[in-house]
Amino acid sequence: MGEGLVRKGSDRVQLFANAGRTGLSRMRGVPTRGARGVVLLVSLICLVWIVAGLFGHDPWKPDEAYSFGLVLSVLEGRDWVVPMLAHEPFMEKPPIYYLTAALTAKVFGGVLPLHDAARLATGFYMALTFILVGLTGRELFGVGRGWIPTLIFVGCAGLPLYGHLLLTDIAQITGFALALYGLALGQRCPHWGGVWLGSGVGVAFMSKGLLAPGCFGVLVTLLPLLSPRWRTRSFVQSLVAAFLAGLPWLVIWPLMLYQRSPDLFMVWLGDNNLGRFLGSNNLGPASSPFGLLRTVAWAALPAWPLALSAVWSARRELTSRPELLLPLALFAVILLTLSVSRQGRDLYALPMLVPLSLLAVPGLLALKGISLRATSAFAMAFFLVLGVVVWFYWAALELSVAGTLHEHLVQLRPTYAPALHLSTLAIALVVTASWLYVVLRFPENTERPAVLWASGVTMVWSLVAVMFMRYADVGNSYRPMVAELRAQLPAGYRCVASDNLGEPQRAMLHYFAGLLTYRSEQDARQVHPCDVLLVQGFRSGIHEPGGNWVEIWKGGRPGDRVELYKLYRWSDSIGTSRTSAARTGPSG
Repeated sequence: MGEGLVRKGSDRVQLFANAGRTGLSRMRGVPTRGARGVVLLVSLICLVWIVAGLFGHDPWKPDEAYSFGLVLSVLEGRDWVVPMLAHEPFMEKPPIYYLTAALTAKVFGGVLPLHDAARLATGFYMALTFILVGLTGRELFGVGRGWIPTLIFVGCAGLPLYGHLLLTDIAQITGFALALYGLALGQRCPHWGGVWLGSGVGVAFMSKGLLAPGCFGVLVTLLPLLSPRWRTRSFVQSLVAAFLAGLPWLVIWPLMLYQRSPDLFMVWLGDNNLGRFLGSNNLGPASSPFGLLRTVAWAALPAWPLALSAVWSARRELTSRPELLLPLALFAVILLTLSVSRQGRDLYALPMLVPLSLLAVPGLLALKGISLRATSAFAMAFFLVLGVVVWFYWAALELSVAGTLHEHLVQLRPTYAPALHLSTLAIALVVTASWLYVVLRFPENTERPAVLWASGVTMVWSLVAVMFMRYADVGNSYRPMVAELRAQLPAGYRCVASDNLGEPQRAMLHYFAGLLTYRSEQDARQVHPCDVLLVQGFRSGIHEPGGNWVEIWKGGRPGDRVELYKLYRWSDSIGTSRTSAARTGPSG
């Protein structure tokens, strides 16, 4: 399958193609022969990675809970132009992810719990991202190499933490991957490359806002300055196609929003995009360049050491190596943009994993001899130890193997009931055995470290998801707390006001109890007074309302030692006038 086919005059793409086929022909013990065996193996790893942890738990605080609240509003037939959370506009992000999740919930909600069906949107976007990273790798490094960056991307340590949740950031990663694929394809097919570039920027924009248009705007300006490969008429043609393809994404929804409400448009654009970037408000946590680098240092393992090695080895010829310069420039632009931003979170770094995974390919292929064997041995030993640790903790939790550890774990989740489920045990054994099969049978070649790392991450994550999902859900779900709160509501109450109640909690009250709360802080919207008040605070201290409010319940999530909630009812018998600002109702 390619032996001796590389001739001296072959171009670079054919060289990579034949080299890839030669490596594949040496494979023995994989499910099928040659390239088909590798495609099947990579597809199985990606599929298991996506499915593990995607189902079987309620929406978790903070992002999943409020995200599902927005999806629920779409499902209830509320306005999709103005994202709504528990009857109020929520203008942080554009609606494409919420619309996608509402669609999957609508289609699969009869088979799965509604929140699990909505979470299928995350699986859909992650599958697209895996494919796009592979297609970009094939464009940059030749036929037969596309699956390598996909495996490196799958193996990034920080991806499982976010890649299975209801997050708009997942759709943004897909947009970044699609736009980068368009730039890579544009070297060979300018018009189609431009279409995918513009569409990718549009998808990312409709997911999170201005980050992607800003980053790719800077990138396409820099590329012609960095390399003559982008100082061509075909690149201009590609940019024209990108502009035309991206224009509908960038214009239609903002225009509809502005026509609906100029004030809400400015809340979205001014406060939640420019305001966060410039630091003119306090809507998000402050960002730090060093904090961002710390996040990349662990979340992008093993991609960044391989990428650093590749860039260092080719440091004198980067301008003549578009397969390196393109992802390196995108990574640098994203890093600089997020570092300059005054507000940020760890998950904002996720788009950087895409270019880093591509940059890592030459670094991986450069491993030879002792370094190759050492990298493979480390990956195998590292995930073997992690797998044993996960199994040990499961045995301690469910079988009381280690009494002290068992008591500690149960103390963290007091309402959790340990139990041995044979289905859980069977799935965990199959996952572990499958990983051992890959480790023992995949051949010694340059691709082996990527396979071992990606399969190891998938194995450990799958074990954690299968063995500890119920345990994690007990502590993170608001379902028991909401049920307990709802049972304490007085008969015939008019409405529930809230004091300091967060967006995730408002969304979960809406989902689990059908309960809409009205902010006490918005006293300008008073229509009639509410006779029930819900206050959110901390166990170390919580605001106590004045007036005739009588406490009727207090509680929190099982095992949560931080949050505390108190429920009050208004009592006329105390004789105080109903003037409390906390007793507000809906407008109109």
